[in-house]
Amino acid sequence: MTQWLLDRTFRSASGDEVRWAVHGEGRADAPAVVLLHGTPFSSYVWRGAARALAARHRVFVWDMPGYGASGKREGQDVSLAAQARVFEELLAHWELTGEDARPAVVAHDFGGAVALRAHLLHGARYARLALVDPVALAPWGSATYRLLGTHPEVFGQLPSALHRALVREYVSSASHPGLAPAVLDRLVEPWCTPEGQPAFYRQIAQNDQRFTDEIQGHYGTIELPTLICWGAQDSWIPVAKGHELASRIPGSRLRVIEGAGHLVQEDAPAELSAELAEFLRPGQ
Repeated sequence: MTQWLLDRTFRSASGDEVRWAVHGEGRADAPAVVLLHGTPFSSYVWRGAARALAARHRVFVWDMPGYGASGKREGQDVSLAAQARVFEELLAHWELTGEDARPAVVAHDFGGAVALRAHLLHGARYARLALVDPVALAPWGSATYRLLGTHPEVFGQLPSALHRALVREYVSSASHPGLAPAVLDRLVEPWCTPEGQPAFYRQIAQNDQRFTDEIQGHYGTIELPTLICWGAQDSWIPVAKGHELASRIPGSRLRVIEGAGHLVQEDAPAELSAELAEFLRPGQ
């Protein structure tokens, strides 16, 4: 399995420990790119793209509070609103808020909603924005997703073996061709610890559609160069949402990637990395 280590720690204003790393930092003058993961994933899904982009960029990756290697705790606020605030704090911590320091942002799944909220509600400024199968338009959330989120205290008490089987099945469904066993294990494991099991249902319970309803009407004001990538076989968020989102963001470009499901990073890593590299190339 490819090694993936977040070797740095940031303490958010809410007290949560956020694990992060930067690739390509040997070039201090290289343009910055920040990668945002979705749910129920972690920055691990960006490992290939991060290393590919690091040849020309400083690439910042992080696990959101309640996810991956970052802190998980009872009563934790892991809502989309809270994640957007933490993202804004991190941009300041990384010194990526100045006129000449604006990063490009690449965001997957609910990371898309986090990046959009930070930009539209908190004034976070980016050089450009790439959205990969983002949570951005209502309605979203499957019947299973809503069931799990409505009864987090019940599902949080499942025997560990049943919980692990549920999470494996759920994560597996994000891929169209299927995930390699080692990759699936890596994505599932953070949710199968004593802290991870309740955290899995906690984050679903808090991912309310109202957090995208608050910004959906503002997409027409986005003036950033924007790329939208979508897996043609995404069974979580159908590609029709990609076409709708592209119609709402002025000047945006939609790239549909065949053979990929919701986890485009795993299903079509070469195609996605090539699209991102081209979009992020100076002068584009």
